[in-house]
Amino acid sequence: MGVEDLQDLKKLSMLRSVINSRGIEDIMSTEFPYASPEDRISDVTSLMRKTKYYDVPVIDNGEYVGMLSYGTILKKGSVALDTKIQKLVGRPPTVSKGMSITDVAEMMITGNSRQLAVLNSGGKKVVGTISRSSLLEAAAEVRSFREIKVWELMSNPVESVKNTDMLDDALEIMTGLDIRTVPVVDSAGRVVGIVGMNEVTEHFRRGDAKTIGDASGSKKERASIPIDTICATAPKTVNWDDDIGTAAKIMIDNDISTLPVLEGEELVGILTQYDIVELISACREREVLYVQISGLDDNDKSYHDSIYDIIGKEVEKIAKISKPSSLTMHVAKYKDKGENNKYSITARLVTDNYSLSLKEVGWDLTKTVNDLMKRMTSEVAAAKDARRTYRRRKR
Repeated sequence: MGVEDLQDLKKLSMLRSVINSRGIEDIMSTEFPYASPEDRISDVTSLMRKTKYYDVPVIDNGEYVGMLSYGTILKKGSVALDTKIQKLVGRPPTVSKGMSITDVAEMMITGNSRQLAVLNSGGKKVVGTISRSSLLEAAAEVRSFREIKVWELMSNPVESVKNTDMLDDALEIMTGLDIRTVPVVDSAGRVVGIVGMNEVTEHFRRGDAKTIGDASGSKKERASIPIDTICATAPKTVNWDDDIGTAAKIMIDNDISTLPVLEGEELVGILTQYDIVELISACREREVLYVQISGLDDNDKSYHDSIYDIIGKEVEKIAKISKPSSLTMHVAKYKDKGENNKYSITARLVTDNYSLSLKEVGWDLTKTVNDLMKRMTSEVAAAKDARRTYRRRKR
């Protein structure tokens, strides 16, 4: 996060005050699609594609039941499309009109939500919705966000696929990193497209599909489809030294969630709506570090305490260099050469000075977490010098 450009915590406090000067009613949408618990999956996915709302409130007899996420649907590959949605409805946190924008941003980060319902004072009726785009619109109007550069917030290194790769290669990256879009590059490393779950499901949308899995094709089908036949071409991009306000406006104007970051023609990072919402969340006043770990299944829950012990020890070291405000970690598990599990762990740290994204792969979960956190401590110590180099280049 670009707090080094904002100079100090006093300016962070000022930024928080500006963001929270607007109320929930100022940014919420009062017109939104919704579903009923009795609706079929096929009907709701059609509604999502048509409206581009991928988290929709579920309402029964005028009262809020929960939210249905497109991501939740995609994970239920064997479920029939004519199944009623009532068993897939989640219950994420809800928003009240008295909350602050930074509080809402943290709720979205905590639940990895793209949209939240705003309820009336009785807590039963939906009076509006707030999306990540709503928060981006609020951020784009804050002058101080124009002082924060894209390179201070972007994720780097960035995973990409070549235009000669197959669709299944892109899906493996998206599944492993719990993301929905991947940049497409040519043999020279130039960005020529972007591919996401929307393109995948649209490509396989067909009348004979009976399950959610049919809507994303079989592995054999995906392994025979070149990326360049399905990806969106001429993608919108942003320069590494553009400001966050400019990037947010590009996302809003083009109704997109992901921007490849370029230095010249070279892909140097990726910036998403999630990153900007995370920045807004980091402005929230808090006394303790916010930590979120996702992706652990029931068999891995026994490692929970040891993982937090590892994180705690390294965070103490990091705090002596730069005050951390949030740490998010995603654990992906897959089979590699036999029946043994292999772990791919991605983590993102936000401090008072910058953000840092890392990935570590290994056979042992706690050792992989430990290796990742030690790397994070080392890179935090080195990151200030690297960013000073960026500043000198800019001058």
